[in-house]
Parts: sequence; C-alpha cells; structure tokens
Amino acid sequence: MSGLYFEDLHEGLVVEHAIRRTVTEMDNTLFSALTYNPAALHIDAEYAKGTVYGQRVLNSTFLLALVVGISVIDTTLGTTIGNLGFEEVRFPKPVFHGDTIRGRTEVAASRLSKSRADSGIVTFRHVASTQRDEQVCIALRNALMLLRPQQST
Repeated sequence: MSGLYFEDLHEGLVVEHAIRRTVTEMDNTLFSALTYNPAALHIDAEYAKGTVYGQRVLNSTFLLALVVGISVIDTTLGTTIGNLGFEEVRFPKPVFHGDTIRGRTEVAASRLSKSRADSGIVTFRHVASTQRDEQVCIALRNALMLLRPQQST
C-alpha cells in the first residue's frame, strides 16, 4: 500500500505527482462516447474549427477524473474509505489533444471523523497544469481517510 494515512495528511502538505499524461484524441472521443456526451466541441473537428478555440476541447469531466487519478498512488491508494464529494471544481483554461497534464495535490484541511473512530476527513486541493504551465483544473475534494492502524504489543 502506498497511500498516506490520515495522520500523514497534515494541512499544508504539498505533493507534486511524478505521473504525467499526454491526452489524446482517443481519450477524448472514447470518454465522451462512454458517458453519452455528444457535445460537438469534443467530438466534431469540423464544428470545433468554427469555435473560439479553433479545435476540439478535451472533455472536462475526463480532465477532473485524470487529475484525481494521477494523485491516487501518492495519496490515497489503499488508505481511503471513499470520496465524500467535491466542494469546488474549476477549469480556468481549455485542454487540447496532445497536451501533457501534470498534477499537484495540497492538503487544504483535515479533521477527525465525528461518526467513525477509524478515520478522518481530508480536503484535497488538486491542481492540474499543462506543459505550458497553465492551470487547467482546480478541484477541492473531500475524502474519508483511514487512521493508521494501532500496533498490537
């Protein structure tokens, strides 16, 4: 298990994720098809030429899933009980086919659970950037995280 326990996730902790991912036309088309999203901006190259972007834009829901996924190995693999929800999600710049996404996760807040003795709630701020150093996704996510198991003597 490589995830961090609640006790490791102190407010202010910043993790720069080593995994980066170049997004492709296939990613965008497949994700849009799998989620029944027929928005021409994602799947129709001719339509997209006439937009302000001049090309197709990556499906933002895929980007959100990617930035959270990139964080899993370094933060929550095997130590999360589950996602509790997102407080805020923003996409300040568009992402295009061929952009390379990298992620950073900050612990924005943490507190012990009021209803569970084995866990705490952590608010993660996930930030995705491109190879142009443009922030393209910022999300606040709450997760229920395991406390470190007590060692028996």
